[in-house]
Amino acid sequence: MLRIALFLGTNIAIIALLSVTFSLLGFEGLLKNNGVDLDLQALLVYAAVIGFAGSFISLFISKWMAKRAMGVMVITQPRTNTERWLLNTVKNLAEKSNIPMPEVGIFQNPSPNAFATGASKNSSLIAVSTGLLDVMTDNEVEAVLAHEVAHVANGDMVTMTLVQGVVNTFVIFLSRVIGFIVDRVIFKVERGHGPAFWIVSIVAELILGVLAMMITMWFSRYREFRADKLAAQLVGKRNMRAALERLQMSSSPKIPDDMAAFAINAGKVSKLFSSHPPIQARIDALG
Repeated sequence: MLRIALFLGTNIAIIALLSVTFSLLGFEGLLKNNGVDLDLQALLVYAAVIGFAGSFISLFISKWMAKRAMGVMVITQPRTNTERWLLNTVKNLAEKSNIPMPEVGIFQNPSPNAFATGASKNSSLIAVSTGLLDVMTDNEVEAVLAHEVAHVANGDMVTMTLVQGVVNTFVIFLSRVIGFIVDRVIFKVERGHGPAFWIVSIVAELILGVLAMMITMWFSRYREFRADKLAAQLVGKRNMRAALERLQMSSSPKIPDDMAAFAINAGKVSKLFSSHPPIQARIDALG
């Protein structure tokens, strides 16, 4: 959940920054045609440039952001048996999955948690919380590590980036179309963009962004089932089930307030915005 919250939060901030920057620099002139008219092809190119740029920038800085946001201490020279065991376990799992050795780190958090991030399989990071190491057995921790290695092996951060890029593109594209229609049809602006275009475009972008997040979160939940399946192949179905059951017994993980929107809460609506499926559903899917 942490890697998704960080990725989406960064992506939203970058999209907003790029939109403002492009407007100030006049790149929305791509839409101009004899005054200001709607050129759908130019608009789609503009939307794709901003949408994919925000998504890929988020991907490339994801590891850097995760380290600083979560205070990850990367293990370079193991100082304890636990650190040595973590490195050896991830190394073995990486070899089984045919991926390069990821960076391995620990972050201070009393809740059992772990995440994998990075721009590619060749530049990944797997980090676990101190709470995870405290409450789980070695076999259960190995299963969690296998789950995170599976995310790296499946290229999940890259596929999430592509999905987010497509979603961003259509949010920007449709919000500008809606703004243009309101500006022309309701406010009867004949040349240029009136204030209504910008106001309606921003409001539409926010609303469509919320709807688009449902698509992104659906894909995130789908990835969790795939990662569980591969992890079960790496360490055994019994160990994977045990790790999930341990998580289920643990108290709900507490995350920073600025990530609260991505937390798993009760209710049908909140489930649409959850990055992870219910743990029981994951256990059932293992068979």
